[in-house]
Amino acid sequence: MEHSRTKVIVTVGLLSAIAFVLMYLEFQLPLFPSFLKFDFSDIPPLLASFALGPVYGIFVEIVKNVIHLPVSQSAGIGGVANFVVGSIYVYTVGIIYMRSKSKKSAVIAMVIGTIAMAIAGSVLNYYVFLPLYQKIMGWPLSAIVGMGKAVNSHIIDLKTLIAYGIFPFNILKGFVISILTFLIYKKLSPMLKM
Repeated sequence: MEHSRTKVIVTVGLLSAIAFVLMYLEFQLPLFPSFLKFDFSDIPPLLASFALGPVYGIFVEIVKNVIHLPVSQSAGIGGVANFVVGSIYVYTVGIIYMRSKSKKSAVIAMVIGTIAMAIAGSVLNYYVFLPLYQKIMGWPLSAIVGMGKAVNSHIIDLKTLIAYGIFPFNILKGFVISILTFLIYKKLSPMLKM
């Protein structure tokens, strides 16, 4: 039992370190506001969620964001947002997959997880994260909306920023992360499982 516990701790630590490194490989996507950066750091938590269970996916999300906090330029708001939205994604996927471990179940879980992440990300940005950026960072709403309008003329206010920026960004991110994880999980699962 102790060896198994040690292996879980090592696996979570290794996946967290990989996720942290992947956070640095971020880039901006055309058609999306400049404050939305795409990275692949949700792949390791999703691998943990599949192999070890959804709680371990959340552990990887926690560790990668805590490690990233000292270098964050968002007063921790971006890290909290990344943790919460990423955790909703990996937990949803993990819970569904744990009920029936099959390729079909994995695909269904990732589709539902992506939708859950996009909806939660939209609601939380509207009511929590973007207001925090305004209050703590001193960013006026017009500047935040302006970043969206600079790349998409349909973005004219907070609601359209969510509808044309944040929601589709999270759908795209979930789709890409899901496909990449689906392609590599089977090859890595023997190393990740107990």
